[in-house]
Amino acid sequence: MNPILVEYLPILIFIGVALGLGIVMVAGSYLVARQRPDSEKVSAYECGFEAFDDARSKFDVRFYLVAILFIIFDLEVAFLFPWAITLSDTGMFGFWSMMVFLGLLTIGFVYEWKKGALEWE
Repeated sequence: MNPILVEYLPILIFIGVALGLGIVMVAGSYLVARQRPDSEKVSAYECGFEAFDDARSKFDVRFYLVAILFIIFDLEVAFLFPWAITLSDTGMFGFWSMMVFLGLLTIGFVYEWKKGALEWE
């Protein structure tokens, strides 16, 4: 047998055991459990009442603005961690490039704030 295939054999065995165990659990619960749902089990349970409108209704633009602001500042944090770890290696160029990046984000945040995108009526 090819030596590369022998190295992947434990992974294939693991996948096979996981799939087999999953099938056995689903089939076992189907065979053992009672399969007679009543009206209470199939009723709406997430919000407590039946849906009254289509799920594809229009949302206010502020929801999207808050989501975009969240993504922007989430990405900022994602860039800050590797930058902080490698700051000693990047030196002053790395420091000032991150300061420019943070400055642009701050300017954008102040612009959003002044435009009233963070105000909720």
